[in-house]
Amino acid sequence: MTSFNALLAICLAYVFFLFVVAFVAERSAMQGRVRWLRSPVVYTLSLSIYCTAWTFYGAVGSAARNGIEYVAIYLGPSLVMIGWFWAVRKLVRIGRSQRITSIADLISSRYGKSNFLAMCVTIFFVLGTTPYIALQLQSVTLSFEVFGLAESVSGGGDPKTRTAFWVAIGLAIFTVFFGTRNLDANERHHGVVMAIAVEAVVKLAALLSVGIFVVWGLSDGIPDILERIDASEIGIWQVDGGRWAGITFLSAAAFLCLPRMFQVLVVEAADDAHLRTASWAFPTYLMLMSLFVVPIAVVGLDLLPAGSNPDLFVLTLPLSQGYEGLAVLSFLGGFSSATSMVIVAAIALSTMVSNHIVMPIWLRLTGVGATMSGDVRYVVLTARRVSIALVVMLGYAYYKLSGGGSALSAIGLVSFVGVSQVLPAMLGGIFWRGATRAGAIAAVVTGFSIWTYSLFLPSLGDGVIFSAQMMSQGPWGIDWLRPQALFGIENIDPLLHTLFWSMMLNTIAFFVFSIISFPGPVERLQGAQFVNIFQHSASPRSWSAGVAQTEDLLIMAQRILGAADALALFEREANRQKVSGDLPEPTPDFLQVLERELAGSVGAATAHAMVGQIVGGHSVSVEDLMAVADESAQLMEYSSRLETQSAELTRTARKLREANDKLTRLSVQKDAFLSQISHELRTPMSSIRAFSEILRDGRDLDGAEQSKFSSIIHDEAIRLTRLLDDLLDLSVLENAKVSLNVQRGRLGDLLDRAEAAAASNADGGPSIRITRNRDAEDVWVQTDLDRLTQVFINLLSNARKYCEADDPELTITISQKDGQVRIDFLDNGKGISIEARDMIFEKFARIGEQKAGGAGLGLAICREIMARLDGEIVYLPTTKGAGFRLTLPLEMALAAQ
Repeated sequence: MTSFNALLAICLAYVFFLFVVAFVAERSAMQGRVRWLRSPVVYTLSLSIYCTAWTFYGAVGSAARNGIEYVAIYLGPSLVMIGWFWAVRKLVRIGRSQRITSIADLISSRYGKSNFLAMCVTIFFVLGTTPYIALQLQSVTLSFEVFGLAESVSGGGDPKTRTAFWVAIGLAIFTVFFGTRNLDANERHHGVVMAIAVEAVVKLAALLSVGIFVVWGLSDGIPDILERIDASEIGIWQVDGGRWAGITFLSAAAFLCLPRMFQVLVVEAADDAHLRTASWAFPTYLMLMSLFVVPIAVVGLDLLPAGSNPDLFVLTLPLSQGYEGLAVLSFLGGFSSATSMVIVAAIALSTMVSNHIVMPIWLRLTGVGATMSGDVRYVVLTARRVSIALVVMLGYAYYKLSGGGSALSAIGLVSFVGVSQVLPAMLGGIFWRGATRAGAIAAVVTGFSIWTYSLFLPSLGDGVIFSAQMMSQGPWGIDWLRPQALFGIENIDPLLHTLFWSMMLNTIAFFVFSIISFPGPVERLQGAQFVNIFQHSASPRSWSAGVAQTEDLLIMAQRILGAADALALFEREANRQKVSGDLPEPTPDFLQVLERELAGSVGAATAHAMVGQIVGGHSVSVEDLMAVADESAQLMEYSSRLETQSAELTRTARKLREANDKLTRLSVQKDAFLSQISHELRTPMSSIRAFSEILRDGRDLDGAEQSKFSSIIHDEAIRLTRLLDDLLDLSVLENAKVSLNVQRGRLGDLLDRAEAAAASNADGGPSIRITRNRDAEDVWVQTDLDRLTQVFINLLSNARKYCEADDPELTITISQKDGQVRIDFLDNGKGISIEARDMIFEKFARIGEQKAGGAGLGLAICREIMARLDGEIVYLPTTKGAGFRLTLPLEMALAAQ
């Protein structure tokens, strides 16, 4: 049998080997040679931290007791890496973008960088991880016991307890030495990760070696081992569906929520590409770890004496056959599994304790008065070292109180249920912008309270915390409050009982409190960053420029990052800003960069508070600093909807105003028309009546006077007829009752006739010079020539009447373009005002009231005629004076031959 000194020497040599590996990795990282340290293979192997002594020893014990139920422990993480790859990738991107240092830091950052929430999560995680650390201590202690060396540990008391105590001391020292040598701005531990990768290979090799020995050494190969499995109780498929589903869910949740898993999965991740490799390589690793579990369990049950502890078959089978070398290798595999878990878990928890409990308290007590370089680094490192010791010793205390009698798998599941209580707050935070800090606090407190009451405290054993009477009758005799029969639900597996009630009430509290509470400014901005992390790769800018002094920020950075790293950061930012000297301007960009660098060492919430102390001059000034950002967040959330509604309302209001103005002007013009038309009708009729009476009663009138009065009556009758003709023409045109007399004619001839008619109707009014290009007028049209001539006459008459130039001139041009014939009438007057242009083609519209002698129907008639001729008339707004364009389609225009 291997002696105690020999086994101790093997353990020390193995630890020294790991130290050398870690030292070389750290030295390479310091020299900038990190490419091989950040390889996908190293990252994947570091994920093997999931495989602790529970999976190395306890999986075989679970298979011996419960059949293939142990597979659920491996199935959950595999489903996460394969089926939930996109969610894991989102977590990694958030961790890298926000400089997340722990799972408590993630939850704190998402919910407004709340120190209180981070402190609650940290305390609960310390409690939740305690059974897991106790499990590792128990496994190492049982390993020593197998070799018969537990009694060799000096001192009084129970040998197992003494062994566990010294193992805890050794692991604490080892972890302090490995994990707290310095503060890394990214909170990455290259040495520890490389050591874990090596341990992953060791424990896989050890378990595969034992498996190969069992299958081909103690059995006659695969056919024989399959026959043994079929003949054993393990070969009978007896799986509790509820327990299988519950353990699968627990293992998947624990894979995301365990502090040590978050440390290697998110914090240590350097590239998204590593996840693509790990998504298939890590499930493969788990498959290899579970490959020989059932053969080892079956052969152990066959060969070893009844009552042997199945958790230790990996060790006892080689020893029973005299293969001490293989047993020692197996011992190193279990030792690696236990030590790697304790190291990483203690580092992760110590980071959470120092960042979210010690540092906030230290900041509140000391303020900003400490200026000596390095003092904050000393506080952080000391806090982490003490935290590591406390965490490991808490695990020892749990082991001592519980007696270490439970199966390893049972202890691990207790821890799984505890750490899974942050799952709703974590997933809700990265997928739901409506999640609030109040909802997260309510969920975490509710879930951990139920777990503590119904599973954690009862797992310590009868009489330790809860008496047997309390467990059977409930507190104060309240039956429905029994720890493992809450609300009267009995005869259910204690694990599933706690999982059901804790997760259900946890989730309900999360959603209810999130809905009834309103997130603060920082919460909303962080929520947008987390939920839309692939659209927002940078953190929100949350600081005001010109408030902080760069010198004060440098002193603070030196105290946390160290003088060299702080100066390098400030010089780099100064060069980026292109300012002289080594100190950058305290711009919002620089303050955000500084906060993210500090977050890598002390956590996001603490870094935010420390920068806030200097920038704001008081403890924390987040709400004041984020007032503007709050408004921006609200505008971003509702801008699309408001812009659409505003634009629609603006268009509607503009159209209503235009319609109202137009109706008002039409009403005014209608009134003016009625007045004018009554005047136009009454005047000629009055003249006709008056001069008719004179002719009738004037018997003494000579021939000249009779001829004069008769001419007046004739002229007034023509005037009246013309007015009535206009009204009738417009009515006929509007009702589409006009019959067109389509003929072929030359445009030049039509213009000549219109010019003559307009001149004869001038009645001695102002003259106007008409300029024409008669060569261009040699165009033949096939249309209603009389109607088109009427349009020309109206335009010529309007130009003669309204052109106010000193030397009035009207230019008529004819052109052909885009298959159409265009006739433009352009005068050199003042034109028509912008306000009146939309009214000139309406009925009753008149331009220039002082000269208006008609009823305002001319252009309205022109518009109706052109519409009937398949053409149009428009006003030309770009000309100097008034301009009108007549357009006839090409199919009605024939060029003169």
